[in-house]
Amino acid sequence: MSDHVEQLLDRLLEEHPPATTPHEVFWGAQYDLGLAWVWHPDGFGGLGLPRRVQGLIDRRLLDGGASVENRHINLLGIGMGAGVLAAHGSDAQRRRWLRPMFTTEEMWCQMFSEPGAGSDLAGLATQAVRDGDEWVVNGQKVWTTLAHVAKWGMLVARTDPDAVKHEGLTYFIVDMESPGVDVRPLYQITGEAEFNEVFFTDVRLPDSNRIDAVGAGWRVSLTTLMNERVAIGGNAVPRGSGRIAQAIEVWGRSGLEDPVLRDELLRLWADVEAFRLTSIRANEMTAAGTPGPEGSTGKWAWATHNKAIASFILDVMGLEGTLYPDGYSMSRPPAFEGRSPQHGFLRTRANSIEGGTSEIMLNILGERVLGLPGEPRVDKDLPWKEVPRG
Repeated sequence: MSDHVEQLLDRLLEEHPPATTPHEVFWGAQYDLGLAWVWHPDGFGGLGLPRRVQGLIDRRLLDGGASVENRHINLLGIGMGAGVLAAHGSDAQRRRWLRPMFTTEEMWCQMFSEPGAGSDLAGLATQAVRDGDEWVVNGQKVWTTLAHVAKWGMLVARTDPDAVKHEGLTYFIVDMESPGVDVRPLYQITGEAEFNEVFFTDVRLPDSNRIDAVGAGWRVSLTTLMNERVAIGGNAVPRGSGRIAQAIEVWGRSGLEDPVLRDELLRLWADVEAFRLTSIRANEMTAAGTPGPEGSTGKWAWATHNKAIASFILDVMGLEGTLYPDGYSMSRPPAFEGRSPQHGFLRTRANSIEGGTSEIMLNILGERVLGLPGEPRVDKDLPWKEVPRG
């Protein structure tokens, strides 16, 4: 890490002591000094340095008592929206949205999936029709995480039904407080509704909220999805932390001497550590913009490990694991929240679905890494309006 970056970190920690500075104020100062996304240009939360430097910055901040929890609180914005704006947004759009995104003053959500378009995102039916300097949006999205607390939403909509399905899409940023936006909860097996369905009825968007060119929505969507997979599965956490730390703690409390379970715990720890080191290497190789297939590798491994560890913890807990101390509150949480091991077990069931199913991740690895033939796509050359839909 350069002397200049070290000096900026010294200044940040000295002028904004983490112990006494509100998190949002600290994160704002971090952004202003270019230490938010160090690979971004000057003036947009960065210094134009290699992406790998961010890991060194974050470790120094953690050692200094600062919080980097904003990357978790506003995961959809910081983990996905920032990459989209960096790769496809205008300077005016970056100036408007990046700073309050990083400080968590404005929460973000992502609106891609629809009842008839999940894994086949390009088959979506939500339409945006141009009306002068505005677009009028009608349709429905589903499985929209934290839409109930989001100020802004990333939306891909169909703007040309006569084009083939991948080419008739355009990408927008939606003010979730706009008239005609209706957010309804979808309750999960945890008793909470992180997820939502969102209905659009004649929602008017200014053309200034369009990202990239009309018809470029598929390209921008890929940037979003690949950044999502890095955000979900590619963040290198400290060694032995996270869910594996919970497994070790539960094992220590159990007093069990079962050699089979002990071996399973050691295998899980080794798997997580190998994944952590792989994530570090992948992040160091990733430049700004659209990450490569390493994001899909990380997302698949993250989902697989999380589910295995959560199951192991309940095995160790025995009959206690059949209880649910959190209770079914039927609430709408303000952010991602970790609770009991039982809650974690239920929540991790979604890990192999959200952010792209594990099956889709394996398809990407097969096609883009191993060079295997792609699956047949009989509708790829048809105009969207001629594609059969259920």
